[in-house]
Parts: sequence; C-alpha cells; structure tokens
Amino acid sequence: MLIPSIDLQGGAVVQLVQGERLAIRDEDIFKWVRRFERFPKVQVIDLDAAMGRGDNLAIVKQIAPALNCRVGGGIRTVERARDVLAAGARQIIAGSSLFKNGRPDLEFAQQLADAVGVDQVIAAVDSKGGQVVIHGWKTPLPIAAVDAVRALEPFCAEFLYTHVDAEGLMGGTNRAAILAVRDATTRRVTAAGGITTQEEIDDLDAHGVDSVVGMAIYTGKLQVPGADS
Repeated sequence: MLIPSIDLQGGAVVQLVQGERLAIRDEDIFKWVRRFERFPKVQVIDLDAAMGRGDNLAIVKQIAPALNCRVGGGIRTVERARDVLAAGARQIIAGSSLFKNGRPDLEFAQQLADAVGVDQVIAAVDSKGGQVVIHGWKTPLPIAAVDAVRALEPFCAEFLYTHVDAEGLMGGTNRAAILAVRDATTRRVTAAGGITTQEEIDDLDAHGVDSVVGMAIYTGKLQVPGADS
C-alpha cells in the first residue's frame, strides 16, 4: 500500500533532503489534503514539533478530520500523544522518545501503550549507517534497527522504518534492510526513505510492507492514481 506523506514546517507542506535541505515548500496545505483524501492512510509529520521549534498542532486539527492519518513529530509525552489523537489522528507515531541512554526506553513505551492503547501506537525506528538514529537523525545509537524492533514490539501495533541513508534522494531504497526489519517482528511494517517507483511499492507490498512516499509524489516523478488536484 502507498501511504502519501504530508510533512509540516512553518505552517507549510515541505520536503527535505536528508532531513535538512529544503527542496519543496508549498503553503497551500489543503491542496494536498484534497489530493490525498481518497487514500486509505496518510502520514502527517510535524517537523517543527520533532525538532523542538514550536508545532503545527492547529493545522493537524484541521487536517485530521479530512484524512485517515497517522501523526508524528514531537510525541515525547503521554499528554502530547493524547492531544494529537484528540485532534483526530487515528494513530500516533513516536520515535526519539522511545529511546533513552542509547537503548529502547521500555518504561516510556509501556506508559504510552497503557495510556492510549497499543493499537494506536506506531513506533518509528530510523536507521542510518546501520545504526538507529534519533533527534532528527542527528544522534546515532549503538543499536541496530532489528534489535530495536524486537525490544519495542510488545508496545506498538506497527513500526515505521525509515532508511535515512536514502531519504529524499529519489535513488531507490534499501529493500534488504527493510525486509530484515520486517522479518524481525510480527507487527505491521511501513517503510520510508528513498522509495521512488511503483515497482518498489509493488515489491514491498508483495512482502507485506507498506510504503510511505513524499518527494517522488511532490516532484511528480511518481504519478499517484486518484491524487488529482
């Protein structure tokens, strides 16, 4: 399944290369909401909240009723998770907050799962250079993605695995790394990072993995059925 991504920064939809360089900025957020409203799932990431530079919760509250969306970015507390779900998100995506002192923070993961329900938690595990990275992909941890996934499995319904090495480059993703994560868990896995072609999406789908796509859609490189403006 293809899951379009809406990344929010400074009140606009953006696409970043490697999480840093701005490639696309569009202040017409609801153009993209309309284009994606027929998709079974849409991913919304609040980049400002993720980076600790304010948030776009007011926009999320406008977007969420129109989309079947999972929302991430800055989910560091149970209260924030509840706020995002109350805004209309179907699930929350927690990432950096699930790690502490270089390893999975099972205490917080348990608190989050108990507070909002395992079915509403998606655990984001991002990997760069073979290591889990947090804090906007800037802090590497001495743990591999497959080990993090195994540890966090009891506390979430799904994993979002981002292969950061390929993120935003539109050069294809690392299917071997994605499938290694899929093989490490019984939970649903959604993959992101460099997924560019329909062939990649179809191949991952055949292996039971959903695909989050951003840059390829926004640049028009990937023509998305049903996403006419």
